[in-house]
Amino acid sequence: MSAPALPRYGSLEQELVAGEQMREQMREDAPAASRAASSLQWVRWTIGQPIRGQHCRISIMDAVTTPLRCFSEGHAAQMFADDGVETVTSVEQKKVERTIEEVFSVYKQIHSLPQPTLLREQHYQYLKKGLRHLSDAYECLDASRPWLCFWILHSLELLEEPIPSAVASDVCQFLARCQTPTGGFAGGPGQHAHLAPTYAAVNALCIIGTEESYGIIDREKLLDFLWSVKQPDGSFVMHVGGEVDIRSAYCAASVASLTNIVTPTLFETTPTWILRCQNWEGGLSGVPGLEAHGGYTFCGTAALVILGKEHMLDLKALLRWVVSRQMRFEGGFQGRCNKLVDGCYSFWQAGLLPLLHRALFKEGESELSRQRWMFEQQALQEYILLCCQNPTGGLLDKPGKSRDFYHTCYCLSGLSVAQHFGNMDLHHEMIVGREENRLAPTHPIYNICPDKVARALQHFHRLPVPEDTRQAPPPRAGPASTSADPRS
Repeated sequence: MSAPALPRYGSLEQELVAGEQMREQMREDAPAASRAASSLQWVRWTIGQPIRGQHCRISIMDAVTTPLRCFSEGHAAQMFADDGVETVTSVEQKKVERTIEEVFSVYKQIHSLPQPTLLREQHYQYLKKGLRHLSDAYECLDASRPWLCFWILHSLELLEEPIPSAVASDVCQFLARCQTPTGGFAGGPGQHAHLAPTYAAVNALCIIGTEESYGIIDREKLLDFLWSVKQPDGSFVMHVGGEVDIRSAYCAASVASLTNIVTPTLFETTPTWILRCQNWEGGLSGVPGLEAHGGYTFCGTAALVILGKEHMLDLKALLRWVVSRQMRFEGGFQGRCNKLVDGCYSFWQAGLLPLLHRALFKEGESELSRQRWMFEQQALQEYILLCCQNPTGGLLDKPGKSRDFYHTCYCLSGLSVAQHFGNMDLHHEMIVGREENRLAPTHPIYNICPDKVARALQHFHRLPVPEDTRQAPPPRAGPASTSADPRS
């Protein structure tokens, strides 16, 4: 019997819309009992749409109940060795490893048959409360309120928890108040438009996925806003008069592609600017010439995938860099070379691997796995489940840190990436611990569930692209700001 074919890849829009059309046909054809079948009876493709078995080549699900990697006899040998040269960095790394070793040890003492559990109900209650009420500690995020909506809503959809229609409508109305008269969304009502909360708001509205939520987005004004922050070299500033960095290119490409406002000239020179951010390490920096960073690398790579230009990257160097960021002992990812593990990079780094798998396949790589992404999926799941869960709900950076909605969102997103491999021809799930730990798949480009991406594309592609005769602005005499502060 010949080996199953590798996944087929068309354009993102073709893949997503085809999947959603297939779902609509299923809803018409399948009886209610079939629609309620378990995930073992239904199979899922790479970007998450459930489809009938006869449309797929193969579907496999592994529930990892064998001894965990972190409890193996030789696991301690993976701890950091400073070779007799102690530095501030090495001291901090050893401190983190000791803390995580204690977590592993305590868990092993309590459980004779270790089977890590995702604390679904606790996380749900934490998220549900946060959607309605936040403590005074969140006052510092007053300019990031659409982000809070996105982090919470996406976490809930990964947990497959429904959002009550009244709550969804309230979120829509709040985000409508964040939309500015000049286009785009601000961090809160009455503030200035900014690409980061614009990305968060559009994603949140697409997660809700109703006519009301889609109708909130003023596409013509959004296009005006994107042009107002476009720079002559192809980069984007985060807000008018603000800083340039690679996040802004991703945010702009993401919202423009989801809402179908990509014009022929809007991103004309953006890929060339992004390529300048890939450095000698293989990863991408916030602006050309700086250190490679996980968040920036994801943003730049995902933007190029959206624009169909990922082949312009040095893909092998990028692959080498990102797989080197997974920590040997902890199992999670660091954001930069010689930095500490952080739960949020479970998505920013691991989310790159599906993009690279797709890009390398399109480049003709014939030895790609048909069952695994190119990182240690089991190790990442163990780190998230054992080290990043607060017992009362919410997820966190590492043991000893506080929970927050940001880390809850990106730890769960990374856990989802680590659980799901494949596409419409081939799907493989690897679930560490109980089967109930299984999350919904997340789209590796937009980081919302794939069916929500497909619905948004279907909705907005029924609308014409706004007329636009503008050209890229002429070069300016002075350089643009190049601040790459990720907190901006």
